[in-house]
Amino acid sequence: MSGKFCVSLTCAKDDTDKATVAFVVASAALGSEKETVVFLSTEGVRLSQKGYADDIHEEGFAALKELMDNFAKGGGTILTCAPCFKKRGLDEGALIPGAKVVGGAALVEFLSGGAPCVSY
Repeated sequence: MSGKFCVSLTCAKDDTDKATVAFVVASAALGSEKETVVFLSTEGVRLSQKGYADDIHEEGFAALKELMDNFAKGGGTILTCAPCFKKRGLDEGALIPGAKVVGGAALVEFLSGGAPCVSY
């Protein structure tokens, strides 16, 4: 059984419910002592920018910024799709803690050991 877990997230403010649930699940994986990665692609890459998630708070859940901060503090990694990031003209100097811009090969390498992955 793999000691890793991946959550792939393609949403941001275009579907705040999915964005929130993705980080709830990622945090649960971290709490289960899995090496956990959230892979942000398409619109999801916007969440990698400081301040972007500050006003997202789905009823019944902790605020998204709080979930993301706790995920990073807990040792989770946020991989951000480089082509998606560049297409949107985002700023690498404004990355949130725990986030890094990577090519697709980084995700493939993480998953190649049999890590399960869920997508939102």
